[in-house]
This record gives sequence, structure tokens and C-alpha cells, in this order.
Amino acid sequence: MSDMNAPLKTAVPAKAKPTESVENHDLAAGRRVLQLESRALWCLAQELDVGFTRAVDILDCAKGRIVVSGMGKSGHIGNKIAATLASTGAPAIFVHPAEASHGDLGMITRDDALLVLSNSGETTELSDMVHFSRRYEIPLIAIVGRANSTLAESADVALIMADEPEAGTLGLAPTTSTTMTLALGDALAVALFERKQFTESDFHVFHPGGKLGQSLVRVRDIMHGEADLPLVGPDMLMSEVLIIITAKRFGCVGVVDESGDLLGIVTDGDLRRNLADDLLERTAGDLMTIQPQTIHEDALAAEAVRVMNANEITGLFVTDDARPVGILHIHDCLRAGIS
Repeated sequence: MSDMNAPLKTAVPAKAKPTESVENHDLAAGRRVLQLESRALWCLAQELDVGFTRAVDILDCAKGRIVVSGMGKSGHIGNKIAATLASTGAPAIFVHPAEASHGDLGMITRDDALLVLSNSGETTELSDMVHFSRRYEIPLIAIVGRANSTLAESADVALIMADEPEAGTLGLAPTTSTTMTLALGDALAVALFERKQFTESDFHVFHPGGKLGQSLVRVRDIMHGEADLPLVGPDMLMSEVLIIITAKRFGCVGVVDESGDLLGIVTDGDLRRNLADDLLERTAGDLMTIQPQTIHEDALAAEAVRVMNANEITGLFVTDDARPVGILHIHDCLRAGIS
């Protein structure tokens, strides 16, 4: 008797390997789309004019936030543009135009600037937001596909996209137009943060996590400060130096002169290389390695890791000129996710 509870087994047909003609067609389609969109971006760059500078002026002068909005595919692009602006020092949010008509207009203040996206320039859902901006004199920038559209004519600045066809044989799905919109948003963000002289340090403030954050961590962010420094004078006996090496747990001590400048270091390796009956009676100056590898506190932590790996060492003294101001161990870098 068959088992009525056994799961049904159905044969799953194996996918047929694409024929050469199908592969050629797919590649041709892919290349055609990329060529069409790259041409559109080239044309867009050539047509950029003083209106772009006026748009950057508006964004730069906004005392509040940059409010980005768009419907459908333009809305998806708008979310990305808002995220890019916010991550590069320009406070920005995305407000959905349909939700704006049902209370979210209250999220927009007179100190804000609007960046509205629409290929046709006639998107119905945007009308309330446009009217709101005109009523309360909120600056409005439009990224739009038609110069004679309602949105373009209502905006303080209209950035008109190049008149290029959508990719694909139907020419209907937003493809080329959304690529141009995204690129214009990136162009505005970059021009704005360059005008504001946004630095790597500023960028790190908004990107503390992930690979971006790790790549921008500075030595000063993770080093041990002056209070933790294992420092000795050149005349200190090794019997005392060993106590400091053990207590500080960095596997080394820095040897400094009377003015506090770093003369050299004594490491665990130096101790092993100089094992002898008279080791404890010798001085730090006798065993130290002169001109040790050091690093500045403003250097990237990733650079410190490269220096340690290249020299097969596990620690670096952080110096300002010749004076030690900190110490960095490879374990500090690993804990910060830098390797």
C-alpha cells in the first residue's frame, strides 16, 4: 500500500542551456541599453548650464533640510538622492507625494528646499506639494524631462533632462530617464559637498559603520593615549624595564630622552635576541632599536596596519614630531574591524 502521507514528488525540468543565438541577442540588448544610457548622460553633461549653479545655490542656502520627492520610479530614485545628500553633510529627507497630501506636508518648513523629480512634469500626486511650496515661498528645484511642463514652469530652477529615448524596444519603461535623474542628483550632491569643503573626517562622522567607516578610521580614534604609554629613560636597568613591559602589556617600551623625544624602543623580540646572564644588568639604551617605525595620529588606521604588516611588528608609537603621544597595537585595529 502506498504511503498517503508521503510528499508528492514532481520532476523539475532542467534549464536548457541558452543557444548561441539567444546569448548573442541578450548581449546585444544589454550593450544597446548601456550605450543608449551612456549617450544620454553625455548629452546631459553637455547641456548643463547656469541653472545647475542656481540649484546648488538654493541647496547651499537652505537653513533647514532638503526635501526630495517623486512618484513611482522617480520616487525610488528620490530616496537614493536624499540618502546621498544626507550622507555627504546636507540634511535631507524623502517625502512621498501621495502621503504629503494626507498630512506629511507638515514635515516641510519654510527653511527647507524642495527637490522634486518627474519625467513628464505632469505627475498629479505632486500638485499639492508644488502648490504648498509656492504658497509659503519654499524654494523649488525640479529635475524634469519637459521644459514646457507644469512642474518646470512652477519651479524656481528647472533642470531639464536631455531628450533621449528610453532604453528597450518598447521605449516605455523608465530607464534612460531614471538614469539621468539619478546622475543629476549625484551631480548636485557632489557639487554641494565640494562647495561646503566636506572632508574625509566629515564623511566618517556619517559613516561610522561598515567598510566605509572602517576605511576612514584614524589612528587617533583607536590609539591608547599618553597616560597609557610605556616609556623609560635610556639609563633604566632592564630589570625595571621588564616590569614596565609586563605591566603595560604592549610588548614593548619606548625609550625617551630628557626632553621626551623618542630615541628608540625595546621589544619582546629584543629581549629574546639578547638573552644572557647579564641581561638584567644592562640598560634600555643598550638594547633599544633606534629609529623605530612610528606613525602620526592623523594617519588612517589602515595605513598603520600596512606599516605593521610590512615590518612584521605588532605595535607603533604615535608621535608628534619626535614626541610620543600614543601607542597603537595591532589588536586595537582588529577590534575596530581593520585588517
